[in-house]
Amino acid sequence: MTAPLDLDAARQRAIRRRAAGVAVDFDPARLTLARRLSARQRTQLAREVGVTPAAITQYEKGQSKPTLPVLASLSEALAVPVEFFRAGHQVHALPAGGAHFRSLRSTSALEREKALAFGEVALSVFAAVEQQVELPAPRLPDLPVSPELDAVEIADLAGQARARMGVARGPVPHVVRLLEAHGVAVVRLDDASHRVDAFSHLHGPRPLVMLNPAKRDKARSRFDAAHELGHLLMHHDTEPGSRLAEMQAHAFAAEFLAPAAQIADDLPTRPDWVTLHALKRRWGLSLKALVMRAHTLERFTEHSYRRALRQLSFWGLPEPGPLGAPEVPVLLPRAIDLLGGEPALGVVARDAGLPLSEVRRVWLAAGADDPRPTVDLDE
Repeated sequence: MTAPLDLDAARQRAIRRRAAGVAVDFDPARLTLARRLSARQRTQLAREVGVTPAAITQYEKGQSKPTLPVLASLSEALAVPVEFFRAGHQVHALPAGGAHFRSLRSTSALEREKALAFGEVALSVFAAVEQQVELPAPRLPDLPVSPELDAVEIADLAGQARARMGVARGPVPHVVRLLEAHGVAVVRLDDASHRVDAFSHLHGPRPLVMLNPAKRDKARSRFDAAHELGHLLMHHDTEPGSRLAEMQAHAFAAEFLAPAAQIADDLPTRPDWVTLHALKRRWGLSLKALVMRAHTLERFTEHSYRRALRQLSFWGLPEPGPLGAPEVPVLLPRAIDLLGGEPALGVVARDAGLPLSEVRRVWLAAGADDPRPTVDLDE
């Protein structure tokens, strides 16, 4: 007797769903994108919406469409308007296998997917803006990279990159703007977990670099941007997240920002913090990066190197001698300024097929100043 009762209940539920209507113009990929942006698993979303995990899977695969009430629940649970799920505007997917996250061990799969999803939204905004404003075309140098990279080749590649990207002798004036001038979309992760470090991706409509805004330090932001440039130039087919690839990108960034031939003779042979602070101000490198540079270039003995690291550990972060605010991108905000500033975000949202709220998030993450007044409770 139980089976007929269950069957009857299932029929009744199906009748109610048909009566409620289905979302005819529902885009399955948009549901997946919204779920990834919220860092939710299908099982968690199913509980919040009141359907089965299998139903969420079927929605995302396009095997079935949610009813209008379910769509409204999905909208509420994922904090996006119902219009977000409408078909008509494809968002280019970034494969997780092509993303160079700084450490795969310290970030969960959900955190990485959330960051990637935000990158996909950001690239969609760039593409919509580019329909009306000519942005710098991607033109990163194509460097000959051998399968077995060693320290000598990495240093040579960094030198080639400096020359072909138009960097004169001496410090790189602004690393982030250099990337933008060569067609890289640079965006800050607006609500990034501290475990999601800077990362890059080469396989989208344009190269993408995402920076962690939690690092409120100019020297660290410059090194992060140069590190990601190393990935974009050297690691087209390298397994992301490997310790070796990260070490190679670190070596590239150090040589790109402070070539050995230009800095070696100025580095002290012991932890002389006055000299190191002066070099920090000149080259825009952190004290830690300079200490490691001195060790790599054999200016520091192993004993001096360890002693310097202990002192830096004692000081902690932020380290002494801050250089000011971190480098931030400017390309997207300036392009939107040409379109009329913040009021033009609505047009961009329409062209991208994205909610205004998401476009505004990208606009702020790409370097725009938040125009909203700040409440000061100290007055």
